[in-house]
Order: sequence, then structure tokens, then C-alpha cells
Amino acid sequence: MYKITVNNQTFEIEINKDNPQTGTINGKPFAIEMTPVKRKVYQVTYNNISYFILVKNFESFEKILTLQVNHQTLKLKITDEVDLLLENLGIDYSDSLKVKEVKAPMPGLVLDVIVEEGTEVKKGDNLLILEAMKMENNIKSPSDGIVKSIAVTKGNAVEKNELLVSFD
Repeated sequence: MYKITVNNQTFEIEINKDNPQTGTINGKPFAIEMTPVKRKVYQVTYNNISYFILVKNFESFEKILTLQVNHQTLKLKITDEVDLLLENLGIDYSDSLKVKEVKAPMPGLVLDVIVEEGTEVKKGDNLLILEAMKMENNIKSPSDGIVKSIAVTKGNAVEKNELLVSFD
């Protein structure tokens, strides 16, 4: 069983193991037809209505699937049986998913440091700008957190895998 949350609505979905295009949504039976169109694009028919679905992104650690359905973008939070079991046991493993350090993905020159020690950042916030091969690269926060220390300053040359920022 899965719980899928979309726009603050939660749906309980059970998929038939023998025929994965059938199952139940909130206890009501469903059947779909799904045809791959091209890479990451599917045509799904449900209740005699066709939808074109583009899989834009899947964040595997957080189990968030971003889809574009007929020009509308939807974010789906997926909770599976293991997540539900851990939740029922009172176990929260989300802290284990938080990144403690950001290292340089490539050698380059630090053009700007955007954050300071003690800054609270959200996943995707810019931390610094690294120039590599004459291109400016925004180095973003991989998770929510508070900046513990910054290991580089503007103008520093860095090597690949060199520590840039650490989090609490």
C-alpha cells in the first residue's frame, strides 16, 4: 500500500501485483492504460480520458515525484509500507537524510560566498558561486539546515571534493 499526498490531499493506493495497471484508490477500484510515448513521457488513460504525463523529477531520499500532467505541474509525496511502519513505531529517520557537508563538485574559483555562519538555509538555496571552466556554477544547499562553518572565502581556488560549507 502507498499513501500519495498531492496538494494537501492524501490518497491510499493499493496496486494489484498481478496487474499493476489495476488496484484501488481510497478503497475504490481503478484501471488505467499506460503507454510510454518517449523517455519520461507517458500517455495514461483513466475513465476514458487521456492524460500526457512527463516525469520531471524524482527525489529518491524524500520520495517526491514531480510530474507535469497536461501542462499542470504536480508534486507527489510518496509514502510506502516501510515508511508507514516506521511512522507507527515512532521512528523518524529524516535526520539521517540531512547532509552535513557540501564539497566542491569540481576544481574552480570561488567567485562569491552568499551565506554566512549561522544562516538558516532551505534545500535549494544558493550557498556560493564557483567558477569552473569559465562557467559560473551556483552551489546549492542539498537540504534544510543551519550553516555551521564556511571553509572558503571569495577568491579561493578549490579542488574537487574540497570542503566548502558544513551544517549543524
